[in-house]
Amino acid sequence: MSEQHVQVEVRLEQMKSLGEDAEKEGVHSEERAPASDPPGVGVGVSVSVARGGNASRSTTVHGHKSRGGRLGKDRNTCGSSDPSIYGSLVSVHAKKNANRAELERTLQIKGNGTILQGKLETNGNYVNNQASKNNQDSTRREEAHKLARKRRPVTVDTAKAKTSLEALKLSIRQLKWKEFPLGRRAACDIYWHGVSFHDNDNIVSGQVNKFPGMIEMLRKINMSRAVRTMQELFPEEYDFYPRSWILPEEYQQFATQSRLVKEKDATLNPTFIVKPDGGSQGDGIYLIRDPSELKLVAGSQAKQSVVQEYINKPLLIDKLKFDIRLYVLVKSLEPLEIYIAKEGLTRFCTEPYQEPSQKNLTHVFMHLTNYSLNVHSGNFVHSDSQNTGSKRTLSSVLYRLAAKGVDIKKVWSDIIALVIKTAIAVVPELRVYHHADIPPGKPGPTCFQILGFDILLMKNLKPVLLEVNSNPSMRIEHEQEVAPGVFKYVPSPVDKEVKVGVIRDTLRLMDPGHKKASVSQPRAGGFENREEIPTEAEAQEEGALPSLCLKQVYPKYAKQFNYLRLVERIAALFIRFLGVKGNMRLGPTAFRTFIRTCKLSNSYFTMASVDILYIDITRRWSGSLSDARDAGMGLQAFVEAFFFLAGRRFKSLALREQVASLLELCEAQLEAHPGAEDRRSVSCSRVLPRAGRGPTPGAANPQADSPAPLRRAASQDYRLHQRLKPREALRANVDN
Repeated sequence: MSEQHVQVEVRLEQMKSLGEDAEKEGVHSEERAPASDPPGVGVGVSVSVARGGNASRSTTVHGHKSRGGRLGKDRNTCGSSDPSIYGSLVSVHAKKNANRAELERTLQIKGNGTILQGKLETNGNYVNNQASKNNQDSTRREEAHKLARKRRPVTVDTAKAKTSLEALKLSIRQLKWKEFPLGRRAACDIYWHGVSFHDNDNIVSGQVNKFPGMIEMLRKINMSRAVRTMQELFPEEYDFYPRSWILPEEYQQFATQSRLVKEKDATLNPTFIVKPDGGSQGDGIYLIRDPSELKLVAGSQAKQSVVQEYINKPLLIDKLKFDIRLYVLVKSLEPLEIYIAKEGLTRFCTEPYQEPSQKNLTHVFMHLTNYSLNVHSGNFVHSDSQNTGSKRTLSSVLYRLAAKGVDIKKVWSDIIALVIKTAIAVVPELRVYHHADIPPGKPGPTCFQILGFDILLMKNLKPVLLEVNSNPSMRIEHEQEVAPGVFKYVPSPVDKEVKVGVIRDTLRLMDPGHKKASVSQPRAGGFENREEIPTEAEAQEEGALPSLCLKQVYPKYAKQFNYLRLVERIAALFIRFLGVKGNMRLGPTAFRTFIRTCKLSNSYFTMASVDILYIDITRRWSGSLSDARDAGMGLQAFVEAFFFLAGRRFKSLALREQVASLLELCEAQLEAHPGAEDRRSVSCSRVLPRAGRGPTPGAANPQADSPAPLRRAASQDYRLHQRLKPREALRANVDN
């Protein structure tokens, strides 16, 4: 008995020494351990064996038979048939360790990398530590969930919400957030503006539901110009936008092309739709069949408008023309993130459709789908059902088309592509506006925005973009005449179903309290592809809410569309050379600096030719922009100049390849000579990193503020303007 006692004592001391070594040095997989289970492990010890972190096996011996049979046959025992021995030995050893602190044990079994984790208690038992660890993890998760539920509610300033207020209130209530209807002296997490980013100009933190410049960018003329630029580069990809002309500056081109079409085929008599540049809700829209019918003058001023080809073969339901109002969330510009609402609205005309003729051109209830127009028709039907009436849900229409055998997946895929391509077209100019209002390093909020895409399905099911609204109506009630001449607002179930979900889930995506892990992958051109993964606490907290009605389409489908982002890279060059905070136009010195830095001048294209090109393009664009805020070259003019330079440099290539090649050349020069653009006049002294490439290395020019460079810069600008002032017919003189 004494001999066995000694053997057990030795084994327990070995276990102690192993545990102390593990505490001091850590247990490594290559560390050696006994080739077989220690004989003493089965004596009053509970051993938990975890294989791969999943399963566990526990055997406890306390001087009696185990479930597996007699102790003498249990392979974890020391092999004796007298169970009383083990009880006395454990008792002796427990007395020796009664005053000793609890000791953490980690044993490793050689050969299979299995870890034995446990704790030696004062009674001598070796207790499984894995179970307690799991309990601790479970407790921590529960505490995290409690904290998530009890965290400070998100604050929303709704003082400027205007017509979206009711839907916003319902959304905040569903999320159990805190609303400040009269504003708040302290900063709020989210500011909801009804019209513009500048509804409140004193926001330096938080998030605003508008982007600076979005209203200007989505006006009819700017939108047409942005898409037209993309049509020059990718004509096949941007065939979803009707051919357009900008009035009055392109009246002659429109009249000439209209005449040529009729001369080519006398049977053709196309119809055109005229839209005022700043019009909304169908105001001022009319149809024409001849340029002579245009109303070019409003009072004493020329009327800024866009004239487009009219789609005369739309898809009809119940013999009525309809369009789709799709809600799109632009969550951020850098990186570009776009979500599309899975549910939208369909707005129906209130008169059966007929192809346009001279007799029915003025029948707005037949040709125009605008809700604000048709609601005044006696045939307008307000319905509580989602699949009847003059306003229905998109899903009800798609379901009806699917019942007729239409490939809805193809239609939806084409709509997603249309939305992504349109966003890619307008983002370059938006980035310039964003840089002017919230330049890097300046305190300011982050931005997001819900847009309203108006899409028409043609008879062949091809989607056509009609326009994009920066402030789509978010009303969830409609005006109803309850007595002769007496109107009041009554709830609209269809609007509520769609719009509350869009606003609520937009807020959920923008919730600043949700910390999300991001998986980022670099991509060509320097932009990022990020996918957000909600935390467990977030999933727990949002469990009571319906699943998100917003589907991410970018960067989810980025690989299919990244090649279209050439103009955005041109905009990054433009922003890099802008310099001054708040400026949106390049001066002549900055344009020359761009040419020099990118090494685009040579003996055949001198700096004098560069100056002529700058003056020529800038004057022409200034004449077409009646509301130009600043003198100089804007982004659209810079893009034209860039196309010209690309054509000169790479004559044998198609325009798309010309532009891509020149971009690569410029970007390579800027990477090879970082900070080169710093050495220019004070009007262009601020350097910005190119999007997605990270900060430009190199410090700012230490002599930028010294008197001598300032005098030289001023003198240079003065001489340049004096030399160029008398020149006329400049474009014809550019060296080819």
